[in-house]
Amino acid sequence: MVRIVVAALIALAISIAAGPTFIEFLRTNTFGQPIREEGPQGHKVKQGTPTMGGLLFLVAAVIPFLALGSYTTNALIVLFIAMACAAIGFVDDWAKMTKRRSLGLSGRWKLLALALVTVIVSIVLEHRHFSTSVYIPIADIQVPLSYGWYPFLFLVIAGASNGVNLTDGLDGLAGGTATIAFFTFIAMIVIAYIRSGPPLHRSSIYLDLGILCAALIGGIVGFIWFNAFPAEVFMGDTGSMAIGGALAGFAIVMKTEVLLLFIGGIYLIEALSVMIQVFTFRRTGRRVFLMAPIHHHFEMKGWHETKIMVRFWIVTAILCAGGFALYYRYYFKFFRG
Repeated sequence: MVRIVVAALIALAISIAAGPTFIEFLRTNTFGQPIREEGPQGHKVKQGTPTMGGLLFLVAAVIPFLALGSYTTNALIVLFIAMACAAIGFVDDWAKMTKRRSLGLSGRWKLLALALVTVIVSIVLEHRHFSTSVYIPIADIQVPLSYGWYPFLFLVIAGASNGVNLTDGLDGLAGGTATIAFFTFIAMIVIAYIRSGPPLHRSSIYLDLGILCAALIGGIVGFIWFNAFPAEVFMGDTGSMAIGGALAGFAIVMKTEVLLLFIGGIYLIEALSVMIQVFTFRRTGRRVFLMAPIHHHFEMKGWHETKIMVRFWIVTAILCAGGFALYYRYYFKFFRG
């Protein structure tokens, strides 16, 4: 348990200490964020703000994990998904900067890359004899998916990574909601670890997952230090895709995929707002929201960025509390000795 706390503190220290130098490096090399022409007018002043800040908290998180972790398969799977999604986001960020416009990697190529990540993960999980069923709380049943499990994995990974990516549109929004989500996962992990056996024989798998999750929290909190309004740096697709990938990874290896609907609920809301907007506009020529994703809708209504950010944090906390309550009520039995 001590290693979990130490991992968070090391990641936090690295992120805050390296932040100014890293941001200056991005600024010197003109790695700035292009802003969409059709976006809110208030965002024009953010043109050129250093981006790809996700690299900062990823490096800050990986270092303590490598130093303190036991490299169990489950934790390495989560790390792989996070880093693979980060690589996809990095290519997207790089394309935006080299083309000097807000459109980067096409959606088709992103999905193909995410499909490749899913194939690799599914091969490893199958080799490790992971169950292909999904547990449904409240109904308290296991649903066998058989071959349907593989497209389900893709849905979880692609949905989470793109959901966080869509949410990353305001200073501190994606980082803050992600921190709350990861705190929820670490609470679940600690419960699973404590219930996995007597103190000297507890599962190294959950300890390893806890170290990685804590390191991500520390790294992201350190990043928010510089990303709070007005942001000195953006996480970019590199960071948002990595966060989504990590959340999906934790849900997959802990067999809590359904709970991701709550823990990542704010990202689901953001993604649904985009889908609803596109669908209704194509069908009727009208828009449901003033602008999508939905956080821009509230901007257009005159809400300040900070108000939107804090209220979305509150909604995330409520949804995560619901997810944790379901975990404690229905999943707790799986960890009783």
